[in-house]
Amino acid sequence: MKNLLIIVTLSSLVSACAGGPGSPALTTTRAASGASVVADSSGDYTRMRKVRVKARSATPEDQLPPGSLTEDILLKYMSAEIANQRGDWQTAYINMMAIAQQTRDPRLAKRAAEMALNAKHPDEALAAVRLWRQSAPLSEEAQQYYLGFIMLGENLDEARPMLEQRLRAAPPSAVGPMILQVQRMLARAKNRAAANSLLSSLLAPYQAVPESHMAMAQEAALGGDQARAVAEARIALSQSPDSELAALTLAQVIADKGASATSLQNFLSTHPKAREVRLAYARILVEQKQYDQARSQFRVLLKDDPRDLTVLYALGLLETQHNDFKQAESYLTTYLEVLGADHDEDRDPTQALLILAQIAEQRNDTAAALKWLDQIDSSTPQAFLGAQIKRSELMAKEGRLDEARKLLRGIGDTEEERIQLLSAEGQLLRNANQPQEAMKVLEAGLKQYPDNTDLLYDYAMMAEKQDRLDIMETALRKVMRLAPENQQAYNALGYSLAERNMRLDEAFALIDKALKLAPEDPFIMDSMGWVQYRRGKVAEAEALLRRAYALRPDPEIATHLGEVLWVSGKREDAKKLWRDANGKDPKNDTLKSTLARLQVSL
Repeated sequence: MKNLLIIVTLSSLVSACAGGPGSPALTTTRAASGASVVADSSGDYTRMRKVRVKARSATPEDQLPPGSLTEDILLKYMSAEIANQRGDWQTAYINMMAIAQQTRDPRLAKRAAEMALNAKHPDEALAAVRLWRQSAPLSEEAQQYYLGFIMLGENLDEARPMLEQRLRAAPPSAVGPMILQVQRMLARAKNRAAANSLLSSLLAPYQAVPESHMAMAQEAALGGDQARAVAEARIALSQSPDSELAALTLAQVIADKGASATSLQNFLSTHPKAREVRLAYARILVEQKQYDQARSQFRVLLKDDPRDLTVLYALGLLETQHNDFKQAESYLTTYLEVLGADHDEDRDPTQALLILAQIAEQRNDTAAALKWLDQIDSSTPQAFLGAQIKRSELMAKEGRLDEARKLLRGIGDTEEERIQLLSAEGQLLRNANQPQEAMKVLEAGLKQYPDNTDLLYDYAMMAEKQDRLDIMETALRKVMRLAPENQQAYNALGYSLAERNMRLDEAFALIDKALKLAPEDPFIMDSMGWVQYRRGKVAEAEALLRRAYALRPDPEIATHLGEVLWVSGKREDAKKLWRDANGKDPKNDTLKSTLARLQVSL
């Protein structure tokens, strides 16, 4: 199973399991109608759902004014909408605000706010929202929008009376949740100092409520005051020692992940049924790459709820990481069955389908792999494209090369997709040992996209495979001109020269440039070790190759390190490396040619 897949899927596991208090990257103020103002941590507004003004039944909170629709009002309304459609937002906004002020109709004020927001003018949008709120003082939707916009400005005190009233009006059982809602709202404020001051003032009368200290812990964490954040969270937990939310808040604000995990583990020792805490604990274990311990925690969670989608997915990924493909397949197929039965639209099955396809490919079950890939639909275009490319690879492996090429040529709408498909077709032909045909495909692609560095690089590598060094060098030099920071171009040319034991000083300079651009890339380290070996600097070569192999135990790196050890007299160490490499990739050309050249039998 490829390491890249593991990195991607485990990253998605961490994301899927996240969800502690205050953790979302986006906070949404949502109104009863489903419209929302969304602000990120920088305070930028991103969306306000467009709602057309239309006749509907009045509700008590609408506060619709009396009066009839006159010809003058209708004409101004239509003029505003036409101006808006033509891109003249200012005329549209002014006209809509004028009739909203004239009629005191909240729907028109709301429409004016939408026009200003779509044009990215928050001050004008706020003016319209203020009029909307004045026209419909009982509207919860208007109040939510109003508060949302206040958070984007500098004068947070404008929101104080409303927030104080909400806290006072909340029944005792709702005070805690209301406090946390207020904190989440203030977390979006641009002016962090003002938000902190306002929250402290608002919560002063509620110090006996644990949520007050949770809220202040979150606020302190946002402001970078980690010591206060931990202190506030500990107060909350001491006031409510059975609260999962307090335990999660404490774990979240502790900077050290090990200490955070310990705090959750301690809570679980006395509260073993605390499901959300156990989920957070398992997530931290994944972050710390303690996969066996994480699996144990997820298995406990699955025992309590065998249909939990998050847990099934997490276990599928962890078993894949552990190379227990049979168990991984079981968890992921169950995940897909439950997902299909529950119709959870917030979850995308694509990643699970891709992993199942790779598991099937791992056991050489091409039919099963294709079955999983066929279930990935075009609703996620990039994943769909990747699935089709993988399908073409599997077809080609079965000897259906023409069918695979036809598949690739029948899809791809954008330039980016077409370039990706050309590269994939070239790789299919290379794998099928048809390098000349692959060159033709890439040459045709470069006629369409002559400055595309991906196609140029693939073309260069195909030329290198045919020992056409002049073409390879010309293409790679062009990549360097077009993308001076492309370390792979420097590395590829430098390594090709070193491999042929020619122009070694130039090869060293090229690889040195690549290594400066990507100092932790194990394959570039391998190239540098190899060129040093070619230059007779065996000790330097061994040190570099050992470091590269420690970062990435790849058969190619093992082969190079083995040769350096062999000529240094460390022949048993060299043979051990080569045996390991042979076990991973017995068809590796570099390994086979090295063993033949050195006349070594494993």
